[in-house]
Amino acid sequence: MFKKGHQSPFVVLCLCLFLAGPGYAAEAPAGLEGIWDPAKYITLDEIQPGMKAYCLTEYGTAGIEKFSMKVVDVVRNINPSSGPGSRDAILVEGTDKRLKHTGPVAGCSGSPVYIDGRLAGALAFTWTYAKDPLYGTTPIEEMLRIGLGSAGRSDMQPRHADLALDFTAPIDFQHIDKQLQARRVGSGLSLEGMVHLPCPLITSGLPASACEQLKAFVEPFGLMVVAGGGAGEKTDTNEKAQLVPGACLAVPMVSGDISLATYGTVTDVVGDKVFGFGHFLLGYGQIDLPMATGKVHTVVSNLSSSFKLASVLETVGALTTDEATGIVGRIGAEAKTIPLTIRIDRYNDAQERLYKCRLVNNRLLTPFYLRVAVAGAAFQLGDFPQEHTVEYEVAINLKGGESVNFENVSTGMGLNEVILESYGAVGLLLNNPYKIADIESIAFDLRILPKSRVSHLWSLDLSDAKVRAGDSVEIGVIVESVLASKKKYRCNLDIPEDLAPGRYELTVCGPRDYERFLVKMAPHKFIAQNYPDLVRALNNSLQISRGKLYFLLTLPPRGVIVENAELPNLPATRTLILQDSKRALRVLPYPHWLERNVDVDTVVIDKNVLPIIVER
Repeated sequence: MFKKGHQSPFVVLCLCLFLAGPGYAAEAPAGLEGIWDPAKYITLDEIQPGMKAYCLTEYGTAGIEKFSMKVVDVVRNINPSSGPGSRDAILVEGTDKRLKHTGPVAGCSGSPVYIDGRLAGALAFTWTYAKDPLYGTTPIEEMLRIGLGSAGRSDMQPRHADLALDFTAPIDFQHIDKQLQARRVGSGLSLEGMVHLPCPLITSGLPASACEQLKAFVEPFGLMVVAGGGAGEKTDTNEKAQLVPGACLAVPMVSGDISLATYGTVTDVVGDKVFGFGHFLLGYGQIDLPMATGKVHTVVSNLSSSFKLASVLETVGALTTDEATGIVGRIGAEAKTIPLTIRIDRYNDAQERLYKCRLVNNRLLTPFYLRVAVAGAAFQLGDFPQEHTVEYEVAINLKGGESVNFENVSTGMGLNEVILESYGAVGLLLNNPYKIADIESIAFDLRILPKSRVSHLWSLDLSDAKVRAGDSVEIGVIVESVLASKKKYRCNLDIPEDLAPGRYELTVCGPRDYERFLVKMAPHKFIAQNYPDLVRALNNSLQISRGKLYFLLTLPPRGVIVENAELPNLPATRTLILQDSKRALRVLPYPHWLERNVDVDTVVIDKNVLPIIVER
């Protein structure tokens, strides 16, 4: 019997349990007040080794399934060198026989893990060559902080190298290519052998050669290239795929006739916000990328890395945030994409082909996926023969009516010159320090021929090597082409009437030496000091025709160049005043030369220099 006024200890215990709720944490993690739901989420403090768990993910046509797991342990401060922004992780091991068969699976990134019936986090990383299905799980509380200013501050945050481009120097597409290639992401995981679960990059409409080129680029981002279905694939049921926990989450990089998309798994959906991946995609905060549903066909078991084989279904929103602990998107949002058309007229194809695509709009991704899409379209019917020529036109249309347009010919170089120019131009437009270009569309028109147009200068002759001012000189040139007969070209050059007596140099050359001449003599034409300058400099660089033979007579400089303004006919006294070293503006002598060119049906790859004596 208990005395009146006293309660049974059992009653008191039951009352405490009732008031506290069914074993849930009473307080939300710091910074998540108003977001944290203790009935839906579980904290790290509540997780113990040996607890039963399960994850939701797609393994095939059965759709989202439950896979049994167990908790191995909770690892605090998994990156101890990272200081106050350090990360925690939950180690879980799959006990389902399917997980044991496949080991860690690429494409499972973001698969939600539940412990005690509540969401604990997302499958995010594993260990290189792991045999057992051992996964590192990003805690859900770290994912919920994405976009709140407290996520992604650790050493697990990827780092991006800025483009080390010198905008005080003339545009150099080779240098731009090297800088863009160097701008890659490391995993940032510091423990031995620990890597993010790769996100498969599914390709459709690409030949093997283009996939190999793509592989070298995407692997540093934690992506793996696999062939699969394209976007918009029909499903077997009338039900539309939904972005729900465990569902396939796709990010289309190129869509349309050529499809490139990476994918992982949805972790959680809160209203119209979708959380996924459990690790970064690019890792630099705000992004604007398409977000789509997907369909997993099966899991391909692989000794190196098993992966999900999937297809993109329907774009339903946009990714808005990308940090170290995952990605967040919004259903119904629309990401900007760039219309891309590629027309291919190929010697061994019975018909002309037109590829219509939409390209992701991103400073880092757009140039790379552009080059892969163009290569994919051009190499659909195999590589080019050893002797080949590519005639091409490219139009990069910018908002406001500006554009970068160029047409040219390339011989014996595959697609190297086409891609280097277009990829470099788009890279500069999207990564310059003045203004990020708003690209409205990109169009390619390629004609591929099975013959070489390389030629050499076989002989040159002058009508007279000694002339007077005001005379006309005739230059005869014989050009020898590969597997073709020699051709003769003539050009007349009028000597200026006011040219002082002396020895002058006449250069006869092809396009490469002509470009070097221009960059040396008039570097201001290829330097960008502001955004309009950049568009102008790109057009100047890209519109040097390779189908011409150039004749250049170098003359004494006259006048000056003030910044980019050409003042060629200034009196000598004015020129001296402007060239005063105390002036803040950059002033250079105005170079002077006579220039003529003739159209040729080859690409001349060498030069010759002839002396001309102007007599009194």
